[in-house]
Amino acid sequence: MKCSFNKSDILNGINIVSKAVPVRTTMTILECILITADQERICLTANDMELGIETEVTGFVETPGCLAIDAKLFSEIIRKLPESLVTIDADEDDHVEIRCEKSVFHISGKDGVEFPALPQISKDRSISLSQFTLKEMIRQTIFSIAQSDSNKMMNGECLEVQGDHVRLTSLDGHRISLRSVMLGQAFQDEKVIIPGKTLSEVSKILTGDQDSEVSLYFTSNTVLFAFDQTIVVSRLVEGEYFRIDQMMTTDYEIKLQVSKKEMLECLERSLLLVRENDKKPLILDIRDDEMNLSMNSSIGALQESIPIQKKGPDLMIAFNPRFMLDALRVIDEETVTLYMINSKAPCFIRDEEGSYIYLILPVNFSTAR
Repeated sequence: MKCSFNKSDILNGINIVSKAVPVRTTMTILECILITADQERICLTANDMELGIETEVTGFVETPGCLAIDAKLFSEIIRKLPESLVTIDADEDDHVEIRCEKSVFHISGKDGVEFPALPQISKDRSISLSQFTLKEMIRQTIFSIAQSDSNKMMNGECLEVQGDHVRLTSLDGHRISLRSVMLGQAFQDEKVIIPGKTLSEVSKILTGDQDSEVSLYFTSNTVLFAFDQTIVVSRLVEGEYFRIDQMMTTDYEIKLQVSKKEMLECLERSLLLVRENDKKPLILDIRDDEMNLSMNSSIGALQESIPIQKKGPDLMIAFNPRFMLDALRVIDEETVTLYMINSKAPCFIRDEEGSYIYLILPVNFSTAR
């Protein structure tokens, strides 16, 4: 195999597929990036058997073939080369020469035939939406997935399609994030659980262009994302997702509106007094047209007040400030609306249309002392 690329093109391709190279594996071939070149196109592929990424790279093919190169070494070599034409030449014994101007590397490759192919996905079940929309939906929900591996359901996000609406939901046992949007047309109903890692990596690759589409194709255990010159294939999380709608009550006793900027800045200040593993909550004392926020920790104390517009009785309630901060950071409106029932019931942050809903469980006051 022999082919040539502009350094920027091959490096961009490496950066895209490297997201599917496993950190640890007993199969050394999976530590590689596969280069497949024929007269029509050149593709780079990485596959950790749970997540696979393939992207097409612009280049010139002199001799078709396929070759696997250690991903870390390949990436580091290309990154250090000058901004010029890069030529990769491999013989029948998989000895590889990488040449760029006066720099020449000789390394060992592996037979590309050994590399596990990405699964073939039927295109019968699919939806399409803009890259901007999907990237935003992921950004506004991904922070609520569980960080431990104790519950696979909480490590993923539930994607539901009903007609011309799509909804993405995540939860970690302390909060729920929900984002729904209207699609440009009606599609077949779907309900799948996509690993959080997959969505996170897809979000990094998406350009976020409003005019560029991404298509999702589904099977019983796999999802494929197709956009630009890239495909991402991932296993789905098996099982029945939590019954989110039963938790999303519309009942409330208190409705308050507050400046997102003011509350966000107060939350950020409160976290200055919280060590990484500290459980100290932020207490909200909601009275008339003012919300008093207070924090007491081993480092110090904070008291602050924010003007609000409130309907309903006064209330004192406490939250993990990080959970509240995560939600506010991804809301684009200048004013946010909070709905509460009492100090033991969840707080809902949502807009009038229900396009986003954030449920946050309160914490016990005793931990504030």
